[in-house]
Amino acid sequence: MNKSPAGYRADDRSFVGHPRALGYLAFAEAWERFSYYGMQALLVLYMVNRLLHPGHIERIAGFGPFRHLLESVYRGPLSVEALASAIFGLYTGLVYLTPIAGGLVADRLLGRTRTITVGALLMAAGHFLMAFDATFLVALSCLLLGVGCFKGNLASQVGSLYARGDNRRADAFQIYYLFINGGVIAAPLIAGTLGEVYGWHYGFGAAGVGMLIGLAIYLSGRKWLPADSAVATKAERGAKPPLTRREKLAIIALIALLPVLTIAVIGNQQIFNAYLVWAERSADLIFFGRKMPTTWLITLDSILSVSFLALAVVFWRLWSRKFKEPAEITKIGIGSLCAVTGFISLAVGATVAAHSGTKVSIGWLIAFHTLNSMGFANVFPVSLALYARVAPPALSATIIGVFYLHLFAANNLVGWIGGFLERMPAARFWILHAALCAIAGVVFLVSGKLFGHLLAPADEAEKR
Repeated sequence: MNKSPAGYRADDRSFVGHPRALGYLAFAEAWERFSYYGMQALLVLYMVNRLLHPGHIERIAGFGPFRHLLESVYRGPLSVEALASAIFGLYTGLVYLTPIAGGLVADRLLGRTRTITVGALLMAAGHFLMAFDATFLVALSCLLLGVGCFKGNLASQVGSLYARGDNRRADAFQIYYLFINGGVIAAPLIAGTLGEVYGWHYGFGAAGVGMLIGLAIYLSGRKWLPADSAVATKAERGAKPPLTRREKLAIIALIALLPVLTIAVIGNQQIFNAYLVWAERSADLIFFGRKMPTTWLITLDSILSVSFLALAVVFWRLWSRKFKEPAEITKIGIGSLCAVTGFISLAVGATVAAHSGTKVSIGWLIAFHTLNSMGFANVFPVSLALYARVAPPALSATIIGVFYLHLFAANNLVGWIGGFLERMPAARFWILHAALCAIAGVVFLVSGKLFGHLLAPADEAEKR
């Protein structure tokens, strides 16, 4: 049996009523998200405005065969904008596929702590390699492998801080997402501004430094984390009890929900792709005579996300005093339907601008970010908490990796759908995203009625 580190205590409540380890994990994830979103906020703009143009594209090692492969998949030559969108979709999709491999490595080989450390070092190397045209594809590969080792394993460590019936787990993931969005707020302001104003490579360099800071914070809090439970001898692994029938059915239900989650988040993930390109060209971003950096829209989105995450925690705590709190899957459905109104705001703004011959007012963009953030405060953290709670302990990191499959699929679809912006009116483009989110919301609510009992805590399931 693995022993817990000397500093870990299961009854620790020293971090806002939660274990101290949550603070270290949350701060480490905040810096990791700073590095990731700092790079992601710049990626499409960097490719569209510089990297994919003559004088730079020829320098990228291995890009000829890579482009040929993409264009064979997309069945024809791709313009600079469409090519950038395809690369963005492929990269941000694979980012959420590699955590499955990272979870297996942690569960079976290295343990979560060592796997996370390797992942952080790979990510830092990837950010620094973005400084050179020639190593663009190598940099993306390092980032993909690094995120795979880091992301799912850190989230599974958050879940492992709590006993199976501890109701603080959902709150912990909302706190975790508050810190994530704190990193996302800072990323465009620092890395985004450095990249757009002073030079793209300054922005990527800042992202690399942020990753190293996150690693330092994580390693400084190791003694407060519970011991890795996945790495054991073959005999110990063989001694683990097999999954129960209910656990198997619950895993099947979680997998069945992945396509619905995929549809639900396509619109939100489009914020980092076609939305930025559209806003740069079509929205009025002039303040006090100067154009606001487009990446600052990501900061606006993150500020609102943090605000609504905090409000969601408070709201559901107050709601539970008088009424029964909805199941997690019901919250996800409600959040998806709420986000629909945000995309309708973009469609209305685009329609008004087209009829008046002006640029889209910033007010419509603010309305979109407000309504979308309100909805997704009950989608991302709640769905992650659901998968972390339902996952059997022996497969916790792997199931979290499987959870991120929906973002792999969604971001690949984002890259494909983003290419439609060149071929259809903007209003219709955003109505398409509203429709996808609405379909997902309805399916979540229906699924909750049909097989929500499989995802309920064991004590509630027994009552049924």
